[in-house]
Amino acid sequence: MVAPTLDRNSPVPLYVQIEDLLRQAIARGDWAPGERIPSELALHQQLGVSRMTVRGVITSLVNDGVLQRVPGKGTFVTERRIEARSPAYMGVREQLEEMGFDTTTELVEIRTTIPSPDIRQVLGIDAATPVREILRRRLVDGSPVSLHRSYIPLHLAPGLEDDDVITEQLCVILESKYGQWATHTKEFLEATAATKEEAALLGLKVGAPLLLLKDQLSNAEGTVFEYSKILFRGDRVTLHFDYTSS
Repeated sequence: MVAPTLDRNSPVPLYVQIEDLLRQAIARGDWAPGERIPSELALHQQLGVSRMTVRGVITSLVNDGVLQRVPGKGTFVTERRIEARSPAYMGVREQLEEMGFDTTTELVEIRTTIPSPDIRQVLGIDAATPVREILRRRLVDGSPVSLHRSYIPLHLAPGLEDDDVITEQLCVILESKYGQWATHTKEFLEATAATKEEAALLGLKVGAPLLLLKDQLSNAEGTVFEYSKILFRGDRVTLHFDYTSS
């Protein structure tokens, strides 16, 4: 429970003080992610302010993504949001581990296929050139947060189907075993909605918001050796990009 330590003589408005108290309580771990906070009625009685004031503070925290209202159940602390940089800077798994998250990677599928025309165009291959298609799911603290689908022309990494793409990072395998170093990366970021398959793998409803990051990795010869599509849960992940002008 939040201690009723409001300073009614302070020039700081009561609603600001209440919001600070709730944020501090969540940061301390008084309520864990996924845990329900006290009701508006309980906070109103404990803090001695109107329910309208409490409701306004809760709404502000919901809008900021700190809390989540569940109709008929109450208001809950949201899962910790993940702020990641583009994989062009550092692998997603490596970033998550550096931030202290418990990460797990699962192999959903690996197959040899002839990709669609738009993917062939990106890879610069014809309809007679097969690729390895690899689909992996990444979980953070046991909860799925992203899907990673990669396309690699078979002739550039012929033994990839037998490589350990779970415990080893794919980029490391491509570099160390097949000599495919990314000297140029082209990226596209867009918003999309979860399909039935994606929703099932990510534990979401069909149509839930996702971030789609498309990466084209080229080697020193200008050959695109990997095309990846990474889907991030829009409610769990924020991608940020840093640029320094010369």
